[in-house]
Amino acid sequence: MTYQIGEIEELTGVKANVLRYWETVIPSIAPQKDTGGRRMYTERDLAVVYRLKYLIYERKYTIEGARNQIIRETALYEKKTEAFETIRKLRKELSDMYMIIRKYRTN
Repeated sequence: MTYQIGEIEELTGVKANVLRYWETVIPSIAPQKDTGGRRMYTERDLAVVYRLKYLIYERKYTIEGARNQIIRETALYEKKTEAFETIRKLRKELSDMYMIIRKYRTN
């Protein structure tokens, strides 16, 4: 699902001009533009906007501090995702090996 900037503004309470500014300083917010040039935000963009809003308005981070925190969190998320994928592959390989061993044991 995608959202236009007005919908993001309505959902988050963050003004459109602030959203446009955040796009320039926060690499994690990268809405695509449609053929009419309108920004189209993804669910991930929306989540980052909510997180930034929390960090800046609730936790009183500076823009720079919030940007650095988002970068750290994104890197951690990517490492976790990579680790889970590695575990999934290893589990599949072990399962395949077990089936091969089991097959030879029953013969």
